[in-house]
Amino acid sequence: MDVRRRNNVVVTGRADGPVLLLAHGFGCDQSMWRLLVPALADEFRLVLFDYTGCGASERGAWNAERYGSLQGYAADVTEICEELGLEDVTFVGHSVSAMVGVLASRSERNRIGSLVLLVPNPRYLDAPEEGYRGGFSATDVEELLTSLEANPGWPQWLAPVVIGDPDRPELSSELEEVFCAADPEVVRVFARATFLTDSRADLPGVSVPTLVLRTAQDAIAPLAVSDLVHREIPGSRLVTLEATGHCPQLSAPEATARAVREFAGAVKRR
Repeated sequence: MDVRRRNNVVVTGRADGPVLLLAHGFGCDQSMWRLLVPALADEFRLVLFDYTGCGASERGAWNAERYGSLQGYAADVTEICEELGLEDVTFVGHSVSAMVGVLASRSERNRIGSLVLLVPNPRYLDAPEEGYRGGFSATDVEELLTSLEANPGWPQWLAPVVIGDPDRPELSSELEEVFCAADPEVVRVFARATFLTDSRADLPGVSVPTLVLRTAQDAIAPLAVSDLVHREIPGSRLVTLEATGHCPQLSAPEATARAVREFAGAVKRR
C-alpha cells in the first residue's frame, strides 16, 4: 500500500525548513490545521495527513484490530516518517494525538525529535480511587460511546462541547461538519481507543523536548490533566493560551501558531 495515498499525505510550506508533522484528533481530519498552515508555512516544512479511515485516507486500508488501540495510529505516524525519510521532526498532536505522539516518540527517537502536545489528555476517564479527574465519569463515557453507536445526531451536541465557546457558533458548525463526514464504524472504534485508554504510564518515558500547550478552560482536557502531563514528562514546558475550548488551532490560531513556532524554532537552534 502506498503510504502517501493511504494517509492522504500533503507536504507544503518551506521545502528546506524544519519539519512539523501535524496530527489531527478523534473524529477529525487534516482540515483542522487549515488556519495554522498559512502562519507556519514560511518557516517550516509542513506534513499533514489523515489517519487511516479518516478524512480522505484509504478507507479500504482500515481495520478494527489495528486501529482499536493508539498503537495503530502511532504505526501510521512511523510509516509516514519512513516513507518520507523524515528525521528529527517536531510532532504536533492535537487531543488524543498527543498521546499517539508520545508512543511514536518512544519507539522512533530518530524520527520524532520533539513534541507539541496540544490540549493533551492521557486518560479521559476519571479514576476517583486515585483522586484523578480526567474530565469524564464512567457514566459519561458509557453514554458517549452508546450515543456514537446508536445516535447519528451525536455531532450536533458534541461539537459545541469540544469548541467550548458559545460566542463562536461558526466554529461548532465547522467541527460538526467534520464529525458528520467521518465514517461511523471508524468513529466507534477510534472513540473506544480514545476514551478507554490510559497512557499516563507512558509519560515519564518521553525523552525528547516537549511543549504542553493548553487553553485556559477546556471541558475535554481539564487543567489538572495538563498539569500532570507537564509534571510527568521530564523537562517539559507548559504554556497556557488565552483561549477556551479544545480546539485552539481554530479558536486562537495566531496564538497557537506563535507558541508552536517559538518552541520548534528554539529546539532547532539548540
